[in-house]
Amino acid sequence: MNTRMMWAILGLVLLADGLDMIDSTVTNIAAPTIAGHLGGGEALIKWLGTAYMLAMGVLLVVGGRLGDRFGRRRLFLVGMAGFTAASAVAGLAPSPAVLIAGRIAQGAFGALLIPQGMAIMTRTFSRDMLTKAFGLFGPLLGVATVGGPVLAGFIIDADLFGLSWRPIFLVNLVLGGVGLAVAARILPRDEGDRATAVDGWGAGLLAGTMFGLLYGLIEGSTNGWTAGPAGAIAAGLACFAAFAYRQRTAPDPIVKPSLLRNRGFTSGLLVGLAVFAATTGLVYVLSLFIQAGLHASPRGASLTLLPLSLGIIASAFAAMGGLVARLGRGLVYIGLVVVLLGAGWVLALVAASGTGLSGWALAPAVFVVGVGMGLCYSTVFDVALGDIGADEAGSASGSLSSIQQLAAGLGSAAVTSIFFHTATAGLDHATTVSLVVVLALVALSVPIVTLMPRTAPAEAHH
Repeated sequence: MNTRMMWAILGLVLLADGLDMIDSTVTNIAAPTIAGHLGGGEALIKWLGTAYMLAMGVLLVVGGRLGDRFGRRRLFLVGMAGFTAASAVAGLAPSPAVLIAGRIAQGAFGALLIPQGMAIMTRTFSRDMLTKAFGLFGPLLGVATVGGPVLAGFIIDADLFGLSWRPIFLVNLVLGGVGLAVAARILPRDEGDRATAVDGWGAGLLAGTMFGLLYGLIEGSTNGWTAGPAGAIAAGLACFAAFAYRQRTAPDPIVKPSLLRNRGFTSGLLVGLAVFAATTGLVYVLSLFIQAGLHASPRGASLTLLPLSLGIIASAFAAMGGLVARLGRGLVYIGLVVVLLGAGWVLALVAASGTGLSGWALAPAVFVVGVGMGLCYSTVFDVALGDIGADEAGSASGSLSSIQQLAAGLGSAAVTSIFFHTATAGLDHATTVSLVVVLALVALSVPIVTLMPRTAPAEAHH
């Protein structure tokens, strides 16, 4: 394959991953505006990010296996087409239910799309080109993470064609359409291997687990703890027990049991779960506080949170520059401590000034939180793979990516539920309680880091 074609494929894969990153963060800023326009209240705000991340997390490993089985080019095209169509459903949604269905479909088709790009590059790129590609992923996806909320803020304030928030999803029709046309033209053909096993039962039970727990949590915290939410949580726990049994007995499980017996990997999984849940919830609560409490416009809120994204990018760059290799799990400690310092600083500001706080006063503390998040995001999972054998690397990486999405979904639902539940005593009180919960979750993960491998693998598994 010539160099020009490899660069074209890399651009296409980055577009697909960028769409995912933007759409997973875009509702951080847009949620209050969407709920005000469509109705749906607190429940809609809680589901907007959670629905996407739930579907993505549950199906990500399955998406990779389906690509192996039916051909990566075919699954990439199906994923891109489905993601684009689902974006149209979300953008044109007449009701909260249709919008949430669109978000679930976006996450599901995204889970088919995202694993294929990395697999295509790994199989077709030269080693030199692969190194260049991995070097570009971190910074460009960091820009996409920043771009989602900022783009949402500016689009909503611009009120293009009187459509308010809808263009944040409808813009994907253009980007997805271009991606689909380019993919059909340049992606190499592959037939796949029909012998590849896909654990559909395992995926279904994992979906039942997450949906039951999240539906129960969101419905219970919004409308009261009646029999419905309690039953949903009980059903979720039952599905989890069945999922755990299935993973022990299935011939080709989603999560290899040997991975869960690996102390270093399991502790990394737990730290990642806590970090992604806490930080995703924190970003949602900050957005709600800035818009509802400080009365900032969506654009103002996105600019107030911009230092957070810049902090993530700056520290991710630093970590890429060899810090992970030199410091190993020590860098995870540093990241967690910096998150605690930043979130503690925000807590002190909110406690002192309440809703009289200015965005400028928040900016340095928010930047510190971002630096800590970037150090954790770029190191927790690399270090967790330190004791993993080469034959387990694929399953381990897929499991960690799924946990990242599921933790983010759980975190956004749980922390926003706490925020709304305590908001009757004032938004400054709700923000304070939410921040204490975030701090506690991050602090609890610190001792677990001692169980992680000391260093990342000599060559990080991608």
